[in-house]
Amino acid sequence: MGRNVGKRKTERLTAVAVNAKKERGYYADGNGLYLQVGKPYEENGKLLAGSKSWVFRYALNGKAREMGLGSISTYSLASAREKARHCRQLLDDGLDPIDQRQNERAKQKHAAAQKRTFSECAHEYHKLHADGWKNRKHADQWVNTLRTYAYPIFGERDVSDISKADVLRVLEPIWAKKPETASRVRQRIRAVLDWAAARDYRHGHDPHLWDQISRSLPKTKDIKKAGHFAACPYAQVSAALASIASANVGSSVKAALEFIVLTASRSGEARDAKWSEIDLDNNRWTIPGERMKAGKEHRVPLTPRVIEILKSQHGKHAELIFPSDKGRAYSDMTFTMALRRLGHTFTVHGFRSTFRDWSAEQTSFPREVCEAALSHTSGKDATEAAYFRSDLFEKRRELMTLWSSYCATPQSQKLHITNTENQITD
Repeated sequence: MGRNVGKRKTERLTAVAVNAKKERGYYADGNGLYLQVGKPYEENGKLLAGSKSWVFRYALNGKAREMGLGSISTYSLASAREKARHCRQLLDDGLDPIDQRQNERAKQKHAAAQKRTFSECAHEYHKLHADGWKNRKHADQWVNTLRTYAYPIFGERDVSDISKADVLRVLEPIWAKKPETASRVRQRIRAVLDWAAARDYRHGHDPHLWDQISRSLPKTKDIKKAGHFAACPYAQVSAALASIASANVGSSVKAALEFIVLTASRSGEARDAKWSEIDLDNNRWTIPGERMKAGKEHRVPLTPRVIEILKSQHGKHAELIFPSDKGRAYSDMTFTMALRRLGHTFTVHGFRSTFRDWSAEQTSFPREVCEAALSHTSGKDATEAAYFRSDLFEKRRELMTLWSSYCATPQSQKLHITNTENQITD
C-alpha cells in the first residue's frame, strides 16, 4: 500500500469502468486511490452489486492506513482524484490525512457550538447581568429597546456577521428623531457585540468599529449632555407641598411626594420603600445597597413629620409603604403627572436640588453633611475615604429636622426660623 504513494502510478479507471464493476473488492485507479465495491446483495429476487465508494490507501511511519473519501453517488471519479491529490499533499508535508480530517471536523463542531445569533447573545448578556440591574423596570427597558430597534434588522443573524453598516441601519432612522433612545440603543448593541467577541462568539471583531460608526452618524443639536432636573426654588417649597396636599390625587401619592421632599430621597427609593426598611424605635430608614444608585446602603434619619406620614400609611399594604390601588409600586410618571396637573414645571427629582441649594445657601452645615444627606460620595481621595467611614448620621438628623421645619413653614414666617447652630435667612 505504501508503494502506491511512492511510485505515483498512472490513473487506470474510467467512468464507464467504475459503473461496470460488480464484484466485491478494491480496484486501483493509481496514486493511492481505489474504488471499493461492497458485497453484492439480493433484492426482489435479483442479485445487485454492493455499494461503491472511494478509498485512499497509504502508509505513514511504517503503518498502513485507509481513508474513506465518500460514495460514488456523491463524488465523481474526477472529484475522487482531486480529494486523493489533496491527501497526497498532506502526506508530502508529513501530515496524516485522517488526523487532519478529524481535526477539521472537531473545529467545525466547536464552531457550530460557538455560533450565536445577536438575539441569543443579547439574551445571554441580559441574563448574566440580571443581578446588576437597579430594578426590574430598567432591566426590561434594556432588552426591549433591542427588541424594538435592533432585532428586526439583525436579531436572527450570526453575531459574527453583523457589520458597521448593519448597526447604522438601526441607528440612522432614529438618530435625529429620538436622540436619547438612539444613544441607548447604540450603547446596548455595543455591549452585546463586545461581550460576544470576548466569549469568542463573534469573530473578526473590529476594535475601531464604534469610532467609525460615531464618525458616520450625522451631528445633531438634539443630542445634549445630561442636564439638570427642573427644581422648585426652595423659597416656594412650602407652597408646593401645600398644593400637593390639596391636589385631587390618591392619599398614597400625596404622602409619597411629601416623604420624598422631606427625606431628599430619589423617587425610586421612596416608591419601592418597604416596611422592613423602617426602624421606628431609632427613627431611621435603611435603604439596602441594591436599591441605591451607588450600590451602597444608605441610612435616612426620620423627622417627626416623616414619622407622621409613615403612620398614616400603616395597614395599607403588608410590604410596600406607598402602594397603588393595585397593590404595586407607583411608576415615576404618576408623580410627574400629579405635579403637571397642578401646573408645576419642576420635577420630583428636582426637589433633591431644592434641598441642596437650601442647605448650601441657608445653613452653615458642612458640605460633607449636606452631600451625605443626598447619599452622594464625599469627593475624598482614596486614602482619606479609607479612614473617614462615618455617614454623619446624627449631624444629618439635625439637618433634616431643620429642613422639615423649613418646608412646613409659610414663606411669610421663614425669616424668623433660627437654630442654635444654624441661622436661616431669606
